[in-house]
Amino acid sequence: MQSVRRLPNPRLTGLGGALFCGLVMVLLGCLDQLLFGPSLTAYGVLFVPVCVLTAVWIRRGDLLTAPVVVPIAFALGLLPAAGGGDGFSGWLVGLLTALATQAGWLYGGTLVAGLIATVRRVRLMNHRPARLR
Repeated sequence: MQSVRRLPNPRLTGLGGALFCGLVMVLLGCLDQLLFGPSLTAYGVLFVPVCVLTAVWIRRGDLLTAPVVVPIAFALGLLPAAGGGDGFSGWLVGLLTALATQAGWLYGGTLVAGLIATVRRVRLMNHRPARLR
């Protein structure tokens, strides 16, 4: 019988999940800027799987941090991805415009992470009384 390869199943702490999500989104923001220019739709599409992985890989005790860290990581990744004009004010306007126009991806990814964390938390609470008996 062949052994089936399994996907990695790391368990990240709350801080580890924040670092994972933040670093991946910054790298994806840089990659998006490099390959596509400021294509924020591609950045938003890539944000959702990162939210799913973050919510799945966070350990049980830190489940509530998943929906908190993903919007912060989204904003961090927009720093290199958002196109702006010259100088600080142009960059700031580009960042705020990107946040406003890509709010759907931000809310969607946060909702996905929140739903996954909630389902995992409910399952954990339902299994706990069975273990105590």
